[in-house]
Amino acid sequence: MKSTIRPPAIPLVTVDPYFSVWSMADSLSDDFTRHWTGKRNAMTGLVIIDGNPYRFAGRVEPNAENYYTEPQAMKQQNVQLTSLSSTYEYEEAGIRLQVRFTTPLLMDNLELLSRPASYVQLSVCAVDGKPHNVHIYFDVTAEWCVDSSEQRVLWQRHEEGQLAILEVSHEEQAYLNRSGDDLRMDWGQFYLAVEQSPETRTYLDSAEIRKQFVRNGEIVPVHKGGMPQAVRDHQPVLACTWDCGEVGAAEVSNLFVLAYDDVYAIEYFGDKLKAYWKKSGMTALGMIAAAFGEYPELMQRCTEFDQKLWTDGVLAGGEKYAELLVLAYRQAIAAHKLVADREGKLLFMSKECYSNGCIATVDVSYPSIPLFLLYNPELVKAMMRPIFKYARSEAWPFEFAPHDVGQYPIANGQVYAENAREGQMPVEECGNMLIMAAAVCLTDGHADFAAEHGELLSSWADYLLEYGLDPENQLCTDDFAGHLARNANLSVKAIMGVASYAILKGMMGHSAEAERYKKAAKEMAIKWEELASDQDHYKLAFGQDGTWSLKYNLIWDILFDTHIFDETIIQKEVSWYLKKQDKYGIPMDSRAAYTKADWLVWAASLASEREDFVSLIEPLWDALNETLDRVPFSDWYDTNTARQINFQHRSVVGGIYIKLLKDKWAKAGKKAF
Repeated sequence: MKSTIRPPAIPLVTVDPYFSVWSMADSLSDDFTRHWTGKRNAMTGLVIIDGNPYRFAGRVEPNAENYYTEPQAMKQQNVQLTSLSSTYEYEEAGIRLQVRFTTPLLMDNLELLSRPASYVQLSVCAVDGKPHNVHIYFDVTAEWCVDSSEQRVLWQRHEEGQLAILEVSHEEQAYLNRSGDDLRMDWGQFYLAVEQSPETRTYLDSAEIRKQFVRNGEIVPVHKGGMPQAVRDHQPVLACTWDCGEVGAAEVSNLFVLAYDDVYAIEYFGDKLKAYWKKSGMTALGMIAAAFGEYPELMQRCTEFDQKLWTDGVLAGGEKYAELLVLAYRQAIAAHKLVADREGKLLFMSKECYSNGCIATVDVSYPSIPLFLLYNPELVKAMMRPIFKYARSEAWPFEFAPHDVGQYPIANGQVYAENAREGQMPVEECGNMLIMAAAVCLTDGHADFAAEHGELLSSWADYLLEYGLDPENQLCTDDFAGHLARNANLSVKAIMGVASYAILKGMMGHSAEAERYKKAAKEMAIKWEELASDQDHYKLAFGQDGTWSLKYNLIWDILFDTHIFDETIIQKEVSWYLKKQDKYGIPMDSRAAYTKADWLVWAASLASEREDFVSLIEPLWDALNETLDRVPFSDWYDTNTARQINFQHRSVVGGIYIKLLKDKWAKAGKKAF
């Protein structure tokens, strides 16, 4: 399980939209680590080997305006990604240092999935047959708990059993004080924790202590704390030194936990909700202690999951496909927050990252669901509940499904397009909700979840029957491309939405209704082919000869095994895609040389032959491997240059798991009718 991709950004600490820090460089010492938005959330790692200082993470000098001769960077030998860990390996002066970042996002344990604790393990040994004296310094800055460096922070120290826990927080604790996209959290408490020992010392101080460590390995406190301090002025750090002593061939290790207690996580129609991990009353210090206590068992489980995912990915589409799955996994989850409503029902709230910051966006959930259908379909239901609740309320004025329920982290009602009718996505969101409902109920093997929301689903299915075949001028999920009338791919979604409702009615035992909607969907599909056909492919929009687009919504006809569309349609489309590839992938349609990574993989998954799938997705691997834009996995990029158009850190990358889902359902013989 050895990855070869050069990720555009490497996930380090990935918990939720606020607590998500990455390395956006080839080497961990090339740059400070950063929040997914690009704002600096720094960590620094230093090591003294036989009296000589080296850097393995970040920089010593935090202020770029001042000149400082940085210690030599250790030679980074390798960086290895798995779905749950990022591991850096260095060799210098006879010493091997391994730095392993792990966030145990295992979806079979939702309290663990929600736990805002991430591991950093440092391991060191000699590799030249000689003993070496090794002393290590590691810190994270107060930037991790503020939105901007002008804000002031307070700090304190705790002891919890054998743990030393350092805490820093913004001076003003205004929970859920605003919403938006390019924002970081400035409420709650951020922690660095380590097990106490004679070899380990902790510091709450200025970043100036880094220079002391470099000079002589000793630290004399610079600031005593007490009064609030501006992050920019005093550069506060939570730091630890570890005197490894004389190190030989036997590896020695130390473990750090980085954690964040946001106190309140989401405002949900007026209710301030806490993160799911708090549902039984656990405290932040107790949560951190549990993270240490469970580390050996969790690492074993993480290793087993990593190996299984890699094996499944290689089997489904080769090593490059497996690497795409690995890179997408933590990002897709960390673009959500898991909470429960006042009735205790799960809510998995996405943030529409680097777009407009909307929360629980339907057409962001829709592409992400393959990942969650594979590993925990309860999370798909948890994505949909906010939309059902809002659509039933008097606050939602329209007969079709909403786009979202607010702007992260405030979920008090849709803000997209200022709720103007012309800015909505009526066919898009109705189709999405119906397809998602069918997918999760088929995964469950029963339609109980859909039955809870039967009235809304029925009205949305009827809306698609009336307006879905030949859509009026409106937006679809690809709203960046603007309004489009008679959108052929949107029509496919409407038809599969009607077919999805037929599936649900059949699962509920309403055979006559099921047959009526199934027949309607098939009749719509026949009319669709007549409207969309353009010799050897199908049009972008009805009436627009010479155009084309990725008909990625057809994938559900294959997954559901419904045979609504003639199989030759899919064969024609795949042949067309193979001819239309640019250097870095298939454009989304004939209007522009850009694509969406999720839709590209959905379109590739239409292929019945493995070699066609591989041929269609490998340019995406090349784009990520070669792009000049060092940002978390961007799903919208130029197919000629691999440059990011927009979007990063979005949950939609969970959509690239569609081929894995397709293979699993085919093997299980899952059929809708």
